[in-house]
Amino acid sequence: MVQRATQKSEKMEIIGALITGVLAGWLGSLIYKGSGLGFIGNMVVGLLGSFVGFWLFGKLGVSLGSGWISAILTGAIGAIIILFLLNLIFKKKK
Repeated sequence: MVQRATQKSEKMEIIGALITGVLAGWLGSLIYKGSGLGFIGNMVVGLLGSFVGFWLFGKLGVSLGSGWISAILTGAIGAIIILFLLNLIFKKKK
């Protein structure tokens, strides 16, 4: 019975991380105007941005608090960093 509750909790955490990643990627792409990566691209950038944001803020000793909003903001900041780096690497020549 306990194992079943744990599995359900793990699934909810994964779903929560995906939702947070999607929102962070979407917010990051709104703030940092780029070429537009679409839904899947925003989700990937948001998830990677969450890792980058939490890692960077941890190294700097910065915290935006706890909860969903701070996780989304941290992920969005990380997503902006990733989008900036992608823009530098794959800069289109005009």
